[in-house]
Amino acid sequence: MFVLVAVLSFVFSFIFALGGVGSAIALVPILNWIGFPLNQVKPTCLFINTLSMVGATISNIKEKRVNFKIGLPIIITSMVIAPLGAYISTKVPTKAVLTVFLMFLVFAGSMLIFYRGSKRQTFRTDAPYLILSLIGGFAGFISGLLGVGGGTLISPLMVFMGYNPKTVAAITALVVPFSSFTGFISYWIMGHVNPALLVVAGITAYLGGYLGTYFMQKKLKPSTVKRFLGIIVFLLAIKLFFKLIK
Repeated sequence: MFVLVAVLSFVFSFIFALGGVGSAIALVPILNWIGFPLNQVKPTCLFINTLSMVGATISNIKEKRVNFKIGLPIIITSMVIAPLGAYISTKVPTKAVLTVFLMFLVFAGSMLIFYRGSKRQTFRTDAPYLILSLIGGFAGFISGLLGVGGGTLISPLMVFMGYNPKTVAAITALVVPFSSFTGFISYWIMGHVNPALLVVAGITAYLGGYLGTYFMQKKLKPSTVKRFLGIIVFLLAIKLFFKLIK
């Protein structure tokens, strides 16, 4: 079983990293389907999110791409609310959580395939703390509830508000490790972490993500790969839908 986990974690982390996307969105349903309890899978994937985004964040900080004035309110509320999402997730039926996950897959797939970002020439640089805090809280709640990074929610909302997509990408990479880690700690405290699953999936997903990012930067256009990933996400959504209606 753990050999299968290692292979799946590596392969999907490699594939999703080609499009600059975290693999948790695929690994949560897949690891659940092969037999691991959902509440063990979610902290594992939150841990993977934390590992995968830390490297990107360090690079962005070194290159001075991060606007902390804009990012800080999102970080704070996502960190505070993510444990709430994790706690609620353990108190509601698995089918209800998977139904929310199905809706998230459809949304994420649509973003990957159809969303093209903003074509405007000038971008806002202000920091409306209330709105940014609400975005962070919403993303943090979904992150803790489903075991995925909130970047898929943060990015389109911030671009829609008028921020530069490059600034948004750096802020998203900064926020995800914080919200993912606090969600992971919450599951750990509640006793839902499977150490063996965590180690096997964490190490292989990190290696797959690292290699995928390298190949993406050297050889591939992220926009093309993201459309391919969107199709994968939709296929996962279809499979999950039929599982739920059985």
